[in-house]
Amino acid sequence: MYYKATGRVRKEVDKDLFETVEEVFDSATVLAIIELCRRKVIYELRGVVSSGKESRIYWGKSFNNDDLAVKIYLTSSAEFRKGMIKYLAGDPRFKNIPKSTKKLITTWARKEFKNLKLMRDAGATVPKPISQYENVLVMEFIGEDGVRAPLLKEVELELSEYEELFYKVVEDVRKIYMYAGLIHGDLSEYNIMVYRDTPYIIDVSQSVSVSHPNAYNLLIRDVTNLSNFFRGLGLKIPEADELVKYITGDNHIDLSEY
Repeated sequence: MYYKATGRVRKEVDKDLFETVEEVFDSATVLAIIELCRRKVIYELRGVVSSGKESRIYWGKSFNNDDLAVKIYLTSSAEFRKGMIKYLAGDPRFKNIPKSTKKLITTWARKEFKNLKLMRDAGATVPKPISQYENVLVMEFIGEDGVRAPLLKEVELELSEYEELFYKVVEDVRKIYMYAGLIHGDLSEYNIMVYRDTPYIIDVSQSVSVSHPNAYNLLIRDVTNLSNFFRGLGLKIPEADELVKYITGDNHIDLSEY
């Protein structure tokens, strides 16, 4: 099932899209989608790809018929608001935290867009950010024909293939730290997609600057999550503290030793 968006050359609002999506999202969100259509970012908005407490991702189409991932942040709960603030407070890029829930969600979406751009510019493998408006973020679609690529948690591979993925992820985490000046902050097997033998780091809205007061603790948590997952598969990998030193540029890991 999909909803025709207003990408067609006409002035009137697509009534079917508005009525269908309004059942889930408020009118401001629908108008944001329509604005992205007017800006020639989205041509069609199709079915839901994934759904969570904080956001939903839709399969979309561009005017060039490219697949899009359209991430729409939902109206925040008080708990989600508290979760946002702890990642925004202390980040020098976001000194003024909005009191309005609507503005806070827009800031959160803008933060993810900026984080993706910095990570991609640093050479890390993340979805390409395309556009952001209000609480809507448009990205490259990782997958085919509206079916997202599997998460790292969901794939079944040979041990040697897992090992290759592990070191690719570590290299990306290092690039993100060294060249983007960021730490993911919630990295695990649930925030990595595997597409065509390549790991893509996703869900980077909470990512913080390396100067954030809690940056080091978040990095340790990310690395520990990765280590626990891959060790659980039976891989012999460096200790977490060695990995942290490598990621931060304080040490070199000789892969031949493992």
